[in-house]
Amino acid sequence: MTTTYDPKDPQYFDEGDLRGELTRVYDLCHGCRLCFNLCTSFPTMFEFVDSYDGDVHRMTAAEQDQVVDECFQCKICYVKCPYIPPHEWNLDFPRLMLRAEAVRHRKKDDGPVTERIAKHAMAKTDLLGKVNTKVPALVNKVLTDGANTPVRKLMEKATGISATRVLPPYAKQRFTTWFKKRTPAFVKKRQARAAIFPTCFVEYMEPQIGKDLVKVYELNGVECSLAGTTSCCGAPQLHGGDVAGFVETAKKNVSALAESVRQGKDVVVPQPTCGYVVKRDYVQYVGGPEAELVAANTYDAAEYLIKLHRGDGTALDTEFTGDVPDSVTYHVSCHLQAQNIGLKSRDLMKLTGTKITLVNKCSGIDGTWGYRAANIDIARKVAKPMGEAITAAGNDVVTGDCHLANGAIVEETGQRPMHPISMVARAYGIPAEDGDGRWGSAGGTFS
Repeated sequence: MTTTYDPKDPQYFDEGDLRGELTRVYDLCHGCRLCFNLCTSFPTMFEFVDSYDGDVHRMTAAEQDQVVDECFQCKICYVKCPYIPPHEWNLDFPRLMLRAEAVRHRKKDDGPVTERIAKHAMAKTDLLGKVNTKVPALVNKVLTDGANTPVRKLMEKATGISATRVLPPYAKQRFTTWFKKRTPAFVKKRQARAAIFPTCFVEYMEPQIGKDLVKVYELNGVECSLAGTTSCCGAPQLHGGDVAGFVETAKKNVSALAESVRQGKDVVVPQPTCGYVVKRDYVQYVGGPEAELVAANTYDAAEYLIKLHRGDGTALDTEFTGDVPDSVTYHVSCHLQAQNIGLKSRDLMKLTGTKITLVNKCSGIDGTWGYRAANIDIARKVAKPMGEAITAAGNDVVTGDCHLANGAIVEETGQRPMHPISMVARAYGIPAEDGDGRWGSAGGTFS
């Protein structure tokens, strides 16, 4: 048995070794149980072990794998678990689950054919984005407007992607197309230089977030440029067990992002999952000076603005002459919590004078996991408390950093969330340019 989370370790892909490590970790988790209410993986594990009178060694491989199947990489283990590295027990549950997925992927034993197709297809985010943004009206009509239609039911049978799940819509114009065509604002007093890494979400699906980010940054003296790469961060590959594919994607991104940093720019990522991958997973799976350089100079969109606001000799414009709602419900995304940077989006929105109601409940999405038919019942069960809390808050305006979590909010509540950066843009009086997305950005006013 080897306690390793390093794919370069010769024992990493050894299934027998993995089984021993799963047994060790499940035994520790069973004795602790702090994570009993985070997701269904832990109750499932505890139920199996309890059925064997606490003897974790009697769990079957299929029972171990069910725990793996129900993990959707929310990363909240890092917030709750007292035994994460550098603790002597070296318990890293999310990375152990990724190791299990990687072993199964290498064996081509990662579920039925439709499951493998779903993982493979949804990992091709850049290919899908480039194609679908050319005919967004048709794609959105068939895929995003047509939940549970005959076409979507056929798609579920062929690909394993749930027919009932509302899929995120594609934009009419890509973010980088807008960025290259725009007339940059004149930055009177430059406070910083930021290279925007939009990743697939902002590039293909919700460019309004990127537009608002650039305008808010420029208003506050941040000179913006593109980061040299717009590709997916690679999370769908990693979470689907394709370590080799993820490392290839990550190396290309690291090289491009490192060049921006060497030019004196900070990297800004407006999506929490992508930011987590750049800050943590690139260092873990690629490693080396460039990956560490990029991680040390990468920021979430609101994190960067609050850094300037609290900096030595830098500050934000706090004159909000636009539309400021009396109160806002803010959904705290799991992958932003896992970055351990605090609630910077909340802090940023509070500068406008609005009252913030926090909802710290998981959306149960994690990209491809939450869209697969095999997981839809668990995903909706996880998301239900989030929806109930947002509804109970009773605020007309809902915000959230995660584009996919915002989609779950739409499904659970019927309310259309917006990114905190977009909320701040409206508060500055910056209007939305378009209505490409059906969630994640909002129009001109909050009324």
